[in-house]
Amino acid sequence: MEYCGWLDSLLEVDRSLTPLGVFTAYTIVWTDNPRPYDFSSEVEKLIKYLTARYTLESLKSDPVFRAYRDFYWRIGIDPTKIRPSSEALVRRALRGSFPRINTVVDAGNIASAYMGVPIGLYDVGRSTPPYRLTSSSGGEVFNPIGGKQEILPKGIPILVDSSNIVMHLYPHRDSVETAIREDTSIVFVLGAGVPGVEEVRVVESVKKVAELLSIPGWSSCGKVIVKKPALRS
Repeated sequence: MEYCGWLDSLLEVDRSLTPLGVFTAYTIVWTDNPRPYDFSSEVEKLIKYLTARYTLESLKSDPVFRAYRDFYWRIGIDPTKIRPSSEALVRRALRGSFPRINTVVDAGNIASAYMGVPIGLYDVGRSTPPYRLTSSSGGEVFNPIGGKQEILPKGIPILVDSSNIVMHLYPHRDSVETAIREDTSIVFVLGAGVPGVEEVRVVESVKKVAELLSIPGWSSCGKVIVKKPALRS
C-alpha cells in the first residue's frame, strides 16, 4: 500500500496548536472488498465490559473523560451540552444501546468506547493527502455531518486536507465531504489526544480500530504514528 511508505508524512500538526497541548495518533487501513459486517458480538462484549467498569455517575470523575471535558471548556464548548464523542458512546452503552452505522464507523465507535478516546475516520479516496491539523484563519467553510454549512471563526483547531477541505473540527465534529460511506475502501484513522490523556491510550485506540477491521478482512500498515505540533508553522 503506497500510503504506508509515507505514513510518517501523512499528517502535520501545526505549531499554532502548541498552547492547546494536542497530539494525535494515526494509521491507514484499507480493503479491496468493502462490505457490511455485523459487529453484534463485539458490541455485546463491549456493553458487558463498560457496565462492569462504569456507572453514569462515575463517568464524571473518570480522569480520561474529565480530560476531554476540560479540553472542551478550553476551546469554548460546554461538555454538559455537547458530550465528547467517546463519553457519549459510553453513556449509550450504559443505557443498553449502541449506534450501528456501517462496518468502518462501527469499528471506530467500539474502539472509542473501549479506550475513551475520540476517533476520527476519513475517506482517503474523497480527500487529498497529506493532512494538516491547524488553527482556522477564519472564513473557512465547514460542512458537518447532519448539519448546515458553517463559516468558521478564527482560532478553531481543524483538520484540513491539501485541497483545504475542512475534514474535522478537533476533536468533536466531522465533515460530510470526507465521511465514511459503504463503498469506502481506504481510511485515515485518527485518535485525538489532549492534555491529561496518556499517549499510549491514544495509540492503542487506533490499533483497536485496525484490529476490529481485520475481522472482516481489512488490511493495515501495521504501525501507528504519533504527531505533536511541528517545530515550524
